[in-house]
Amino acid sequence: MNLPQLHSITKKILVALLGGFLLVFLLFHMTANLFILRHDGGAWYSAFCHFMGTNWLVKIMEICLLGFIALHILLTLWLALTNRLARPVRYHQAQRSKTHTTSKLMVWTGILIFACLILHFSDFYFVKLGWVKGEYMVKVEKMQDEEMMQMMQFAQQMQMTPDELVDQLEEQATMYSEGDEAETADYIAGLREKLEVMDILERAYTEDNFSNDRKWIRHLSYEDRQTLRRVIPESDPEPDFYYMAREKFSSLYLVVMYLLFFAIVFFHMRHAFPSAFQTLGLNNYKYNNIIEVLGRIYAWVVCLGFAIVPILVYLGL
Repeated sequence: MNLPQLHSITKKILVALLGGFLLVFLLFHMTANLFILRHDGGAWYSAFCHFMGTNWLVKIMEICLLGFIALHILLTLWLALTNRLARPVRYHQAQRSKTHTTSKLMVWTGILIFACLILHFSDFYFVKLGWVKGEYMVKVEKMQDEEMMQMMQFAQQMQMTPDELVDQLEEQATMYSEGDEAETADYIAGLREKLEVMDILERAYTEDNFSNDRKWIRHLSYEDRQTLRRVIPESDPEPDFYYMAREKFSSLYLVVMYLLFFAIVFFHMRHAFPSAFQTLGLNNYKYNNIIEVLGRIYAWVVCLGFAIVPILVYLGL
């Protein structure tokens, strides 16, 4: 089997650099997740997600991040495969190695992490891309279409519901239209589309699906999102990640699976931290123990920071 030629040291350095970047990103991601625990109706977390979803620089970084994850995985598998191909014949007698168990399992824990990441992306990132249905939210100000608000006010003045008003307008237009039936039909169809938006708005008021600051309408379904995008394109509903996260962490099964996932991440990080220093030539016998301890502390802090969110949400805190 012929693989592209790339020196083993080069591959290891690239893996270490990409792994170091991902370690820093995990700390950033963990810090953002802690916003879910604030009792502010998701104001902080939603504001963070809104910024991350609308800032063009962040969008570029997201693409880079996905590329770095993919490249880190591919280089690691490539390195493992080339090392194995270098010795196609195994030892007759297994040798006892001083290599730590977590080091020997790095490829396997990495594969498990990748599989779990696919599920994580389907729950959140793919919802953002519109590939998977989720829950959505929209700014109230973007729902206040001028024509729709005027129609609602006029219906109140006439002591009619918006549906009754549109029915009456359609009847009058049919009676008095002179050869412009198609234009009249399009106008009435546009008004009926506005009624769909009014239904969403009325439901939001009835169920009080508003953020604490009353600036966002929450708990919109995928169908609501499609309606808003069709009728008011500038509304641009966003995924309600705060609501989706709290909904998912209300399930004990998902909480347990999430904790198992970060147990795997912990063992992967525990070796990855000092290994990156060693690969990049930043270790030294004088402070190797310090690097090892810092790696353990970093892995504990990050993984416990992630784990505490589903636990506390499940407990209703």
